[in-house]
Order: sequence, then C-alpha cells, then structure tokens
Amino acid sequence: MKIVPNIRSKMRAYSIWSMVLSLALFIAPEFYYAYAGTEIASPYLIGRAALFFGVFGVVGWAVDQTVPSLWRTAQVALISAALSALVMVLLALPARVMGQVPDVLAPVTQTGVATEAEFLRIATPHTALWEGLRTTAYLDRIAYPPVWTVCYGETNGVRQGDTYTAQECASMLGRQLLAYRDGLHRYFTPKTLAARLPATRDAAFVGLAYNVGIVGAGRSTAVRRLNAGDITGGCDAIGWWNKAGGRVVRGLVNRRNSEVALCKEGLA
Repeated sequence: MKIVPNIRSKMRAYSIWSMVLSLALFIAPEFYYAYAGTEIASPYLIGRAALFFGVFGVVGWAVDQTVPSLWRTAQVALISAALSALVMVLLALPARVMGQVPDVLAPVTQTGVATEAEFLRIATPHTALWEGLRTTAYLDRIAYPPVWTVCYGETNGVRQGDTYTAQECASMLGRQLLAYRDGLHRYFTPKTLAARLPATRDAAFVGLAYNVGIVGAGRSTAVRRLNAGDITGGCDAIGWWNKAGGRVVRGLVNRRNSEVALCKEGLA
C-alpha cells in the first residue's frame, strides 16, 4: 500500500473534510442512541445532510483545489445540491416505475372481507400501541417535513395548541383506520380480498399504510406479492419498511416485526 505524499496538503482540501463530515453524520445517530437510549430527533434531516456532504466531497475531489476560491466552492455546492436532489428524487420514484404494481387498480369489493367491527377489534389496539397517545398537539420532528401531530399520529388539520380527550382520540383513530383501509383495499385484487385477507392480515397491512401512507403501502412489494398469492413473502416484505432518513430505526424494526407476526397469524 502506497501512502499519499504530503498528506498534510491533502487534508487542506475541502473535499476530504466534506467526506469526513458525511461519515460523521451517518454514524452520529448510532452514538446518540448508545448515549441517550433514544433515536435522534430528525433522522431524515441528518440523512439528507450526510448525502449532500458526501456528494459535495466526491464532486470536490474532481475539482482542482490548489487555488481554492469562494466561487469554486459555490460551484461545487450547487452541483452537489443538484446531484443530491436527483438521488432523492430517484429514491422516491413510485414503485409503478419499477414495475412493482399493476397498471390498473383492483375494484373495491367486499366479498370475503372481514367486517369493520372485526377489523377494528384487532387494528385499533395494535395501531394505538405503536403510535402512542398524545392528547396535546406536538411537532413530530421525525417526519419530513416536521408536522403537528396529536392523538394516535393524527396530522390532518392539526395545529399547535390543539387538545383532545382520550375518547375523542380513540374515535378519531377508528375513523382514520377505516379510511386508510378503504383506500388500501383499492390496491388489492378481488382474489386477495376474497381469500387472502383475514382481519389479522388486513390489520397488519393497514397498520403499515397508516404509518407510511396509502400510496406507499399500496405500491409496495408487500402488496404485489400478496396479490400474486405469495402470502408469506408479502408478510415478510412488510418488514422492509424499517428506515427513516436512510437508516434503520429500532422503533420501526420492532413495529414492522409486530406487523409481520400479525400478518402471518394462522399460516401453516
């Protein structure tokens, strides 16, 4: 292995320090968790900052830095911001583009579907357990962008200072779960609705949708596999949704594991 000559001069390059900062941002949440015993407040912001500085370092590495200037640094920053934005857009492309969802959504049918009462009996306590009850509105900084949230993860129309009773929160959660269920069912085939969706599995998939959104869950590999008849594979794919800000979050791992177990309940 050959050591780079005049390593001190190399360490003056902003590309090197940008990569060092990117690495530090990637590993900082792990140290924070080890010290504080909880996740960092905004993993999405940390992840995007790490991506930017990583790209900044790579672009800067290709630029002559022997005569650094403010204008040259600004050019590198603009290129890096554009490339980082492109990477984030590509990562957020709908699953349809990747061939993970049928071109036509399945029509809604109630054949073989559990009743609302059966569904809520399982879905409500399960979702409530993972969302946690907060009767006063708080700013959820883990979400990107941060959003005012109340009760069991409710965000629609929530404003700072809003308060609700526990009963109001429970009623709100039930209504929301049914709404998410109706929306998600449009992504299931008639065969899935008729024969592959008992109340437990229905609750598991709706729990995923309540956490990541109807479109995200509906266009997921989990739904695609279930529609194809691969029930075990569909349940397992629920567990893939365990990241925030590009990194695995322990709380999401535990939540997904619970949903996977609920999804597989009753399978041989």
